[in-house]
Amino acid sequence: MMITIAPSSHKAALIFSLFLNLFLLIYLTFSPSAISPNYHTTMLPAQPLHQAQNSEPLQNFVFDCDITWNRDHGGTSKTDLQTTNQLVGNNKISGAGLSYREVAPGVLCYDKDKRFKQGVRGNFWVLYNYAPADRDFQCNETITYTTHSDFTFFDNLEPLLERWQGPVSLAVYAPGDDYMRTVESILYYRKCTGKNLVKDYVTFHIYFELKNIPDNIIQYDALKLKTPDCKNFIGYGEDFQTFKKENSMVYPINVARNVAREMAQTHFVFPSDIELYPSPNLIPTFLEMIRRVDNVGSPSKPRVFVNSIFEIEENSTLPMDKNELVKLIDKGIVIPFHKHVCPSCHKIPYSKEWLKSDLKPGMSVIHVGKRVGLYQHWEPIYIGTNEEPWYDERLSWEGRSDKMSQGYRLCLLDYEFHILDNAFLIHRPGIKTKAKLKSIVENKKVSAQNALLKKVIYPEIQKLYGDRRGCEMFA
Repeated sequence: MMITIAPSSHKAALIFSLFLNLFLLIYLTFSPSAISPNYHTTMLPAQPLHQAQNSEPLQNFVFDCDITWNRDHGGTSKTDLQTTNQLVGNNKISGAGLSYREVAPGVLCYDKDKRFKQGVRGNFWVLYNYAPADRDFQCNETITYTTHSDFTFFDNLEPLLERWQGPVSLAVYAPGDDYMRTVESILYYRKCTGKNLVKDYVTFHIYFELKNIPDNIIQYDALKLKTPDCKNFIGYGEDFQTFKKENSMVYPINVARNVAREMAQTHFVFPSDIELYPSPNLIPTFLEMIRRVDNVGSPSKPRVFVNSIFEIEENSTLPMDKNELVKLIDKGIVIPFHKHVCPSCHKIPYSKEWLKSDLKPGMSVIHVGKRVGLYQHWEPIYIGTNEEPWYDERLSWEGRSDKMSQGYRLCLLDYEFHILDNAFLIHRPGIKTKAKLKSIVENKKVSAQNALLKKVIYPEIQKLYGDRRGCEMFA
């Protein structure tokens, strides 16, 4: 092969180029970013199979997975678990920039901040952590009440928080002109009522359709500095003519449920409705029970913790404990939830035994139920985690049966429903009736949603989850 030698100036340039390339190669080989690419990931134990099954391929979520180590689900061995518990020490493990804390023996979680972010979610734009609570919580410290509403329901927040005394993650639907009324209402309840409950505990997220983006959205940093007009605030009620009502829009309830749940700082979440008020002292007694490890139910099956639900007559004082509740039931002032509307929807297994059980201090699981047989259409409200199936965001409140597909998946995944003895929810005073429900039911929307459930969602679930004997989605 013939090689032509370049002139001396070219030769010098060639030598310099070779040295430069050699330097760059050495730098790239030994720099930290080359050794360990900055993907912002953390090496975590392999997730159990049932957790992977709970992921939803049809919707886009930000997943912050808690770490559950359970040898029955293919996690660590008993020896590994003991070693882990030794490492926990003061109830905390630090690593990879995250703080891992012990929720219960063998169960760890990590702390999450309430950093503002925004983005597309299907046909919606979401302002996550738009008005965050002043207080922060460790992931194992408490339970987050995750709920949803529009601004006309904010008057429920303080009576709820007086009993709850813990964090609330609230997703608020605010399309078009409803956005500014929502902001005014948030500022009022945070700064004008003379109480700090909403300011301390409630984190507000706002969402709206991309086709109904509000005019003049207040930027997150500017919202923190905005001062409310406390004297001239209009107390919006449920009968107020909102932008949604004016335009005959549907309420995308499951988008809100998922946003509120997803943004919770804590391992345990309590997805519920803003008009359902929990029994006082629930948080500390529940967490004490969890840490006690009573070994109720099957250790290899997923579980959630069910609260009994009731309604109370208008202008009645809410019961503070189970003893007061039972007395009000005996007087006919309190009734089971939706007794006159849909008794099978909230008929809890062992409900009679629950009422007759001995009153004991603290909290425990009184019975374990399943969503089969007489209870195959049961819509329980429960304390769980973000490992549970998400709600289908294609379903609206007006179409009804918006939680049916989620309950069906819980059955297919063989969930146990651990019924708590001293925990209950009571609806805002006022008994629901069929006559009132019929006046707001929109039959065309109900029929359309039933068709979606039967023709699209049900076949999808069967393909994704398979069948399980006793599990039914329709009557």
